[in-house]
Amino acid sequence: MADPALAFIVDHPEPPKIEVRVNFGVFAGRAATPAEIDRLAEWLLDEVGEVSIVSAEHHEIDTHGEAVIHQVRIEVAEGDEELAEKILARAWHWARLCVEERHAEITDGV
Repeated sequence: MADPALAFIVDHPEPPKIEVRVNFGVFAGRAATPAEIDRLAEWLLDEVGEVSIVSAEHHEIDTHGEAVIHQVRIEVAEGDEELAEKILARAWHWARLCVEERHAEITDGV
């Protein structure tokens, strides 16, 4: 099985035109803080006039256990592939800095 990507682009035929998802919790072991989301927005607003950033917590549950996934989703209504790549690069850089500054120790439940 391939390693998960830290950030990736999701192709949409309708708005949002650009969607980048950051698998934040996989690497940080925690959710992104409001201050970190604000910093990401600052880093993006010089490239785009408007951005939607969603910090989501997904619970994957079955009879054998539960996994919590913290993901950040960046949505921009208009743009092209070049802008998408710029947003991806900034999201990746932002996430790496957040992980380096503060990460939770991930345990196997023991």
